[in-house]
Amino acid sequence: MNVLHSTSHSRHVLKLISLFRSFPKFRLLKRNVTSSIENSGGNVFSNSTASISIKAARDGVDTAVVEEEGPKLRKFLVFEGHPAPFGATVRDGGVNFAIFSANAVSATLCLISLSDLHENIVTEQIFLDPLTNKTGDVWHVHLKGDFKDMLYGFKFDGSFSPEEGHYYDPSQIVLDPYAKAVISKEDFGVLEPDDNCWPQMACMIPTSDDKFDWEGDSVLKYPQRDLIIYEMHVRGFTQHESSRAEFPGTYLGVVEKLDHLKELGINCIELMPCHEFNELEHYSYNSVLGDYKVNFWGYSTVNYFSPMTRYSSAGTRNCGRDAINEFKLLVREAHKRGIEVLMDVVFNHTAEGNEKGLTLSFKGVDNSVYYMLAPKGEFYNYSGCGNTFNCNHPVVRQFILDCLRYWVTEMHVDGFRFDLASIMTRSSSLWDAANVFGSPIKGDLLTTGTPLSSPPLIEMMSNDPILRHVKLIAEAWDAGGLYQVGTYPHWHIWSEWNGKYRDIVRQFIKGTDGFSGFFAECLCGSPDLYQEGGRKPWNSINFVCAHDGFTLADLVTYNEKHNLANGEDNNDGENHNSSWNCGQEGELASISVKKLRKRQMRNFFLCLMVSQGVPMIYMGDEFGHTKGGNNNTYCHDNYINYFQWDKKEESSSDFFRFCRLMTKFRHECESLGLNDFPTAERLQWHGHAPGTPDWSKTSRFVAFTLIDSVKHEIYIAFNASHLPVTITLPERPAYRWEPIVDTGKPAPFDFLSGDLPERDTAIKQYSHFLEANLYPMLSYSSIILTLSPVDDNA
Repeated sequence: MNVLHSTSHSRHVLKLISLFRSFPKFRLLKRNVTSSIENSGGNVFSNSTASISIKAARDGVDTAVVEEEGPKLRKFLVFEGHPAPFGATVRDGGVNFAIFSANAVSATLCLISLSDLHENIVTEQIFLDPLTNKTGDVWHVHLKGDFKDMLYGFKFDGSFSPEEGHYYDPSQIVLDPYAKAVISKEDFGVLEPDDNCWPQMACMIPTSDDKFDWEGDSVLKYPQRDLIIYEMHVRGFTQHESSRAEFPGTYLGVVEKLDHLKELGINCIELMPCHEFNELEHYSYNSVLGDYKVNFWGYSTVNYFSPMTRYSSAGTRNCGRDAINEFKLLVREAHKRGIEVLMDVVFNHTAEGNEKGLTLSFKGVDNSVYYMLAPKGEFYNYSGCGNTFNCNHPVVRQFILDCLRYWVTEMHVDGFRFDLASIMTRSSSLWDAANVFGSPIKGDLLTTGTPLSSPPLIEMMSNDPILRHVKLIAEAWDAGGLYQVGTYPHWHIWSEWNGKYRDIVRQFIKGTDGFSGFFAECLCGSPDLYQEGGRKPWNSINFVCAHDGFTLADLVTYNEKHNLANGEDNNDGENHNSSWNCGQEGELASISVKKLRKRQMRNFFLCLMVSQGVPMIYMGDEFGHTKGGNNNTYCHDNYINYFQWDKKEESSSDFFRFCRLMTKFRHECESLGLNDFPTAERLQWHGHAPGTPDWSKTSRFVAFTLIDSVKHEIYIAFNASHLPVTITLPERPAYRWEPIVDTGKPAPFDFLSGDLPERDTAIKQYSHFLEANLYPMLSYSSIILTLSPVDDNA
């Protein structure tokens, strides 16, 4: 998450929060209805609230029109239940419900049929007895009966005292944090008939019939050094009409296009948030584009166990179970094609905002536990989005572990990228030794939010018998100013989005003085950041572009952000992008400028593929997708964020071909995915002449050779100067240098693949240079040559 976007997003939430006060409140007029009691070990509740229909209170007015309907004779056997596991669990011929709430004084299980949900009707209420339905801080009940098309939620009563951190409202139904699916709206981006952005939500009740055929699927367990990651948005990938997908904008739509990723050489996809969120959170008219702004990216979680139902072609059908299976199908089909699946998860904040925000789940269950609070109940805002998840509280960190384990064991995902992960290293509210270790230690009090060298949550995840074997990637900063790239607590397991790699590579490639030495470190996997701490090159996730900021095409087209389409007067988004428009701002440019831009795009992509560490590509960069210079497109459900398949086809003989061949080259080379940092035995640095690198502040040239067991030896050079140069290649007796890549050449001669018909002719054009051990490089270009034995009979 971009830090500046986060701050802007926080202001935006506060500005719009008044629009969302129409969230339905179930203020029930309770009737005394005699329950039928049977001597079967349990109580039978026959519609204890008689399907009382409620019209939601509006604008904060605590009044409601109450309409009563005839009773629905659905009976449930009610038992004490069990305090574990949390959530709704099929067991003993029924369903057990268990939920943590330490500060509530009463709890009610609300059962809501799928048809009643849209009418704001509670179908059944089960009042939990604190003497029999509570163990410690866990409320629980076990039910037997007909759960067909039945959903659930909870109501909690207790103190409503924001200054003490409590927001209990017995009229409000809240979601179970452990719910496996959340049901509300049917279609993405579509308002309810009453124009309500926040219709009532409810949780899926599991059944014994919930099964999925994994067809023998098992995790791929690729060594991380072998990955090429592709950051993508599920809806954005196939929603554009040119995708011609049968199920556009869905998990199934991604499945339809997995072969594109396979062709590109991708073996790992990183899905932008797929946990349940409300895309209408930012819903407002955008006068600039004449459409409506939504929460397109999804960095505002409502429920962490539930897949986003509106990314499913099934929607709410079968109470969300079909959506779960569609996500599983995506994972299964990706694995069949040799592609791992990572999830971008947002454990730094939720959609509930601050004290002016909504009560959806955590806030109404136990606000003082789940959120990081100041002594007078104010919400800490290290996320920039209104609240901060209290990650290192014992209950919360166990919740996070349970959630991650669920996605690994039940959904078969291969790992996670943690948004604003530095928040997970901050001390929790009420932080003290007793809170963490069970016994007080004198003088061990820390201020809430203090960065910890050994955060309990990170330690637990790093040593968890399941999670320590999947990919764990940190976005090692937050909106509170904590920046931990290179210093994130890691236990030799965690990797990091290497933001320093992005910044340095952008500066060097565009020709900024003083970056040649730093650029060389990036090429080696950033040993300056990771070697001293005992980590490896693959702990660095290298990227030039991501969902935050410019696309690759925009990086070489715009000097300034152009975010007017966001409706915030161009005040949102990052101002310092280290971009260069190559001489003219915008897409309307001269032929020479456009040629230079294509060279620069190839330079950036080549750099990613030859750097030690793990390269990450952003969706659409492989064909040069543009967002028109908008570097903060969180609110656009339109062409700005959609993968435009027609544009990809147009570039199939140009940039996409180059990208495809570069990823193939990286996979082929043993030396481009090393398990350790390269040493002088394998790597030699060069300047314009062999063995004479120039690390001066004015140097814009970096070259090196790598010993490779497959290609013999590889020569790679970057000329980021505005001047061309003729370089001298290292002499290798009985071998000759063969050009493979030259970004200064037009397609298809930028990559001389073996199947290129004119390949031999192209090489002969440079034979007089190569015979003299020379090679001419254009300004702003990069090259790759490989070593081949001389054929004496040629």
